[in-house]
Amino acid sequence: MPEPATGELGDDESDFGAAIRAAEAVIAAETADPAVRPEGRSRLLSHGSRTERSVLLLHGYTHAPVQFDALAAAFFDRGYNVWIPRAPGHGTADPDAHHRVTAAALTRYADTAMTVAAGLGDEAGVVGISGGAVLAAWLAQTRGDTVRDLLLLSPFFAPDAARAPRALIRPMIALYGRGLLPERRTARGYSMRAAAQYLRVAARLRRPRPTGLRRVAVAISARDGVVDPVAAIGVPRRLADAAGIPLGVLTLPESMGIGHDTLRLGDSAAAVHADYLALYENSGEPWRAADVLRA
Repeated sequence: MPEPATGELGDDESDFGAAIRAAEAVIAAETADPAVRPEGRSRLLSHGSRTERSVLLLHGYTHAPVQFDALAAAFFDRGYNVWIPRAPGHGTADPDAHHRVTAAALTRYADTAMTVAAGLGDEAGVVGISGGAVLAAWLAQTRGDTVRDLLLLSPFFAPDAARAPRALIRPMIALYGRGLLPERRTARGYSMRAAAQYLRVAARLRRPRPTGLRRVAVAISARDGVVDPVAAIGVPRRLADAAGIPLGVLTLPESMGIGHDTLRLGDSAAAVHADYLALYENSGEPWRAADVLRA
């Protein structure tokens, strides 16, 4: 994602006009770049003026902003300004481009995107899915003065133990993350090197510090099979505990047939989006059709 020059948003991050210009510059650059697929471009949903609340949506690894289209519309309809930026190496004509992401590039992307989102509303929050949820949690720590609300969907803080035993995760991060082992792709087509970059960011969340978070919540599917459910709940629970707030948890039951992509909802989309919005805005309360998973 092209980054605005330092200071483009001015000294005041909340400047709406500067945030709009920065977002539109990103979209224009992607539109002019033939390597970026049309469906892969960043998306801005603006009411034309600064709103009470804005939200940053961070898509998952191997995906693009289009992944959030339906949920973004639900947020927009509730009065939010919405920013959905494209992650580095994603949404391009090169199917292997996202394999070359680095932890540094991912965190720069997230930080720049948060600055744009913060300028769109009086209060800002973040929703991320899978690898994007890792970056969202990282923002809640590093931008604790800005991120007020946090919703993590299928967060990839660690792989499912059936895919990678917990004892091997740290060696995997070190060896693949630093390029000491040859590249390998999983059965799902994921790059081990790229996955290690997200896990390098996740490792920074082991000991969260107090922040200005007002709400934090997580939603996972009982049929996920990609992420470690203990880490998926445990990390946000530590974030919530550090902020002194309750954690909202929504587990989509196996009967719904939803896997790791908890935005691919089929006929259940409207109902689950309503649950996500309620979870984002009222973390800690009981949820309709939700099973709480204790970690």
